[in-house]
Amino acid sequence: MMSPTGNRTVEQPIVALHGVHKSFGSLEVLKGIDIDVMKGEVVCIIGPSGSGKSTLIRTINGLTPVSKGSVKVEGIEVHDAKLDKLALRRKVGIVFQQYNLFPHRTVLQNVMMAPLLVLRENRTEVEERARALLAKVKLKDKENAYPAELSGGQQQRVAIARSLCMRPDVMLFDEVTAALDPETVKEVLVTIRDLAMDGMTCMLVTHEMGFAREISDRVYFTDAGRIVESGPPSQIFETPQDPRTQEFLSKVL
Repeated sequence: MMSPTGNRTVEQPIVALHGVHKSFGSLEVLKGIDIDVMKGEVVCIIGPSGSGKSTLIRTINGLTPVSKGSVKVEGIEVHDAKLDKLALRRKVGIVFQQYNLFPHRTVLQNVMMAPLLVLRENRTEVEERARALLAKVKLKDKENAYPAELSGGQQQRVAIARSLCMRPDVMLFDEVTAALDPETVKEVLVTIRDLAMDGMTCMLVTHEMGFAREISDRVYFTDAGRIVESGPPSQIFETPQDPRTQEFLSKVL
């Protein structure tokens, strides 16, 4: 992209974490995290339990306030006290390990709720979008079902469709397959892979190493609140440099 003066402008990251620290009381969970994610990139964050992965990803949409440092989404400082949190939540979708669906609402109603109640969008347009998203996650025939009638994998795909219905620019996934039966993990991973192939910017905390290797543009290995090593998946999984990365992968691969 050229600027009016003819100089090439540098593309800015869509998500940028610089010097991010987070403490809960005396426990320092994040110890100076630096990550830049470009538009359309897929980033996976891996590492042992308790290494700060979920805390890290929750700082990006403001769910977890930082103790020090900067988190920006599309150039907007996430932890600015004056920030319109609603504007941020429109930009950044997040899907958790727990599906958090409303049990007494149908699948279609669950997907439509946020755009209708939070964004006050037109019902006809929202319903059309919600139906298209349910078709995309291969749940077109479950529109009128209730969450209790679905498998865990199906509920997680509804949660993904619900997040997408807000039309975010970035999708965050926090261990979304951790609570699923092995046979339902694949259907959720296929849904995320399809999203990534469509060009959605995705950040995933995951323990699915084969999936991280397949889908990532860049992998970050965290341990004890720090990024120990990062690089393309071929480098991280085939020729890791740091002994901690090597030890972790020797246990999980």
